[in-house]
Amino acid sequence: MENLINIFVRSIFIENMIFAYFLGMCSFLAVSKSVKTATGLGIAVIFVLVVTLPVNYLLENYILKEGALAWLGPSFASVDLSFLSFIMFIAVIASITQLVEMVVEKFAPALYNQLGIFLPLIAVNCAILGGSLFMQQKEFQNVGEATVYALGSGVGWLLAIVGIAAIREKIQYSNVPKPLRGLGISFIITGLMGIAFMGFMGIKL
Repeated sequence: MENLINIFVRSIFIENMIFAYFLGMCSFLAVSKSVKTATGLGIAVIFVLVVTLPVNYLLENYILKEGALAWLGPSFASVDLSFLSFIMFIAVIASITQLVEMVVEKFAPALYNQLGIFLPLIAVNCAILGGSLFMQQKEFQNVGEATVYALGSGVGWLLAIVGIAAIREKIQYSNVPKPLRGLGISFIITGLMGIAFMGFMGIKL
């Protein structure tokens, strides 16, 4: 249990997808103009991560990795399908993203219209693929750890986009110098938030 809490907290604060690795910046900057829209996209990202990362973990450990097919028999023990990892991960992510898009369009058409092209672009959001690639790198012991990591990474991404959306709503009433208005000040704020999140690196877990 302690290990799962450790993974969850680290993935939110210390290994935050936005502020530690700057993954998913395109939708982070484009959709963070209002808190409501940012929250909707953040929840969608959490859902896609929580579904795709465990599926990709099972694919990696029971089909793709060298020796993963040993459960089929001794003759399959030497089979290595790891070269298919990228394409399989992307196929799973694209499938789940399509499902999310259909659900949002059906039950929240207003949010669907606000998110626009950025909802289907979750399929190519590097934070989503990054989660699966980090899962490979970290070599989690079981699917539970992978799921907790996915949830923490999604919550961290939601926290980041909602945080900057709230700030961007406030600075609309601030006297920002003309050359910095729009993306300019957003980049500066993102950098400052990244520096602030570096303070969590001192947490002992």
